[in-house]
Amino acid sequence: MADFRSRIIRIRSPDSKNQGTTVTDSLKGRTGVILGVANKRSIAWACASSLAREGMRLCFTYIGERMEEKVRDLAAECPGSMVLELDVTQPEHIDACFEEIKDEFGFLDTVVHAVAFAKREELKGDFYHTSKDGYMIAHEVSVYSLTAVARRALPLMEGREGSIITLSYIGGERVIPNYNVMGIAKAALEASVRYLANDLGPKGIRVNAISAGPIRTLSASGVDGFSKMLDQIASKAPLRRNVTQEEVGDTCLFLAGKHSRGITGTTIFVDAGYHIMGV
Repeated sequence: MADFRSRIIRIRSPDSKNQGTTVTDSLKGRTGVILGVANKRSIAWACASSLAREGMRLCFTYIGERMEEKVRDLAAECPGSMVLELDVTQPEHIDACFEEIKDEFGFLDTVVHAVAFAKREELKGDFYHTSKDGYMIAHEVSVYSLTAVARRALPLMEGREGSIITLSYIGGERVIPNYNVMGIAKAALEASVRYLANDLGPKGIRVNAISAGPIRTLSASGVDGFSKMLDQIASKAPLRRNVTQEEVGDTCLFLAGKHSRGITGTTIFVDAGYHIMGV
């Protein structure tokens, strides 16, 4: 445990400037943890930017030394941030992470779960070729981690009208070429949202998912034919375009704030309307 704690990096930057637009401080005094930031193109970073813009104090997590510097540099743009290492496949990491959050924040209002992983070889060809190992890894990281994190966050969130938000994709409802095992994982993730919403609702915690349209992110680059998919969706979506990271980030802001206080167990589509189309 000592080795783990020695890798914790704290950032105090009250004089840092936010990168957002209009600031209302609607989330001032609130706290959140963001899992899954990889770089400035990450949807998780867009969510963090929107929350920080409105005054929320954030904890960023990263996995591995390779990601540490990138996450630390991004977190420095959000005043009062802290940064912790977190491997969601390691229960002791999750325990230690939330103990540190408790020590520093004292409470927690928002969890943004933007963690997903599948082996690159599982994201091409026919789904029936999925290996057992590939299937299990995708579900452990992309699905079970939401439940594992929610369980640790519960004592810090109970009674605070908190919000847990995860990221899904339409591939959990419809067949998307080459999305394969991640589509199955997203279906399980959305089911987890519903069950967690039922469990945690009496404790004052809402649980929702955002199903974002395709965006050029690090994880999306692993899906064969992604660029072609972007063009096809832009031509068919009612808004005749793809969505932006900022639009997803502001939906996360909505779900974290008081204006969504009656919404739980729901998957909200931010995809320029593509999900309503039949062809």
